[in-house]
Amino acid sequence: MRPPPEAPGVLYGWAMIWTLLGIFAGGMALNLTPCVYPLIPITVSYFGGRSGKSELISHGLCYIGGLSITNSVLGVVAALTGGLMGAMLQNPLVLAAVAMILVVFATSLFGFWELRLPSGLVQAASKSHAGYLGTLFMGLTLGVVAAPCIGPFVLGLLTWVASMGSPWFGFIIFFTLSLGLGLPLFFLAIFSGNISKLPRSGEWMLWVRKLMGWVLVGMAAYFIRPIWPKTVGIFFLAAVAMAAGLHLGWIDKTKASFRAFEWIKTGSVIVAMVITTLLIGTWALQGPGVAWKPYSAELLSEAKKLKKPVIIDFYADWCSPCRELEEITLHNKEVVKQAKLAFIMIKVDLTRKGNPVYEQLLKEHGIKGVPTIVFLDRQGNERSDLRLVDFTPADQFLIRMAEARKPALVSDNGHGKESG
Repeated sequence: MRPPPEAPGVLYGWAMIWTLLGIFAGGMALNLTPCVYPLIPITVSYFGGRSGKSELISHGLCYIGGLSITNSVLGVVAALTGGLMGAMLQNPLVLAAVAMILVVFATSLFGFWELRLPSGLVQAASKSHAGYLGTLFMGLTLGVVAAPCIGPFVLGLLTWVASMGSPWFGFIIFFTLSLGLGLPLFFLAIFSGNISKLPRSGEWMLWVRKLMGWVLVGMAAYFIRPIWPKTVGIFFLAAVAMAAGLHLGWIDKTKASFRAFEWIKTGSVIVAMVITTLLIGTWALQGPGVAWKPYSAELLSEAKKLKKPVIIDFYADWCSPCRELEEITLHNKEVVKQAKLAFIMIKVDLTRKGNPVYEQLLKEHGIKGVPTIVFLDRQGNERSDLRLVDFTPADQFLIRMAEARKPALVSDNGHGKESG
């Protein structure tokens, strides 16, 4: 089995938007950790000492640019090296190992251990330099200075990006994280008179660290989910969300001097309950999906005799876009209806290696990875222009289903096949 395709399903449609918004919010939250928050007055005063708005904005852009360069390069490098993980991610032991790494980094944010860099490196990064290059240097080295707090989260995010194997994905994720980290400081510098209104440093920042730790635990649950049956995976994700809410909102006794903090803690419980309800509710209300049949040559011959188009789904349990296709697109009522009325639906399950029939089928169709969905017309010929190699929403899938029926329908009426 060859590696799965590069493009991760998480970057499609609303899933991409919510993912980037979540990463941006995570970057903003990192500003509230004990290692970064005390630097805010220093950084803002550095910007605020500039003589004019244009100079201030220029320095702010240099700072954000430095942050973006460091993080984006990390993201791209992780994706390029992590592309080698593609073939390994079909192994449950590898998925479990990735999840364990994320949990280990999470325990650092929970306070069980602390990430420490060599003191010489930290001192070098802490030095201030004049001019625009100095501002750029500050942005480049923020990750080094604040490594004990933001390092575990960034390393956990790098592990996730590496598993996706897409350099563009790595770049956009870490560029968004940089904006989340840098923009609050930029706007505080512009409105530096409001710095006195910020809450004082205190124990509440440890609560923010724990929040980021639970984000990594959630990512670990996402990784390990393909190992388990669908129902178990959904309930495990729901359990992680509820545990995070209970810990952050009720069990954790962190206090703060500003009233809004108690509302924030209560809000974390509400958010956790909403996520849990959505996960379980969506699963409970999900209608029947497409009725698949296992592959056989006899089934293809039968489809030719019946003059029915065929859809072949090359699938694996460990493949996240495959599961996304199955749970969303292939549970859509109209897709299910069309599949039942007009198609022969065949699933080739590649979760386990070693089936010689499937290996031959991969060679015949030139399958390079999963998910791959092949459409055959009524004569049994593949419509290569309709092939899918990643998650596709139901509306686009229905268009392909309609196209797969067209040539045979036109031919039956005696007018020949349509071109294009």
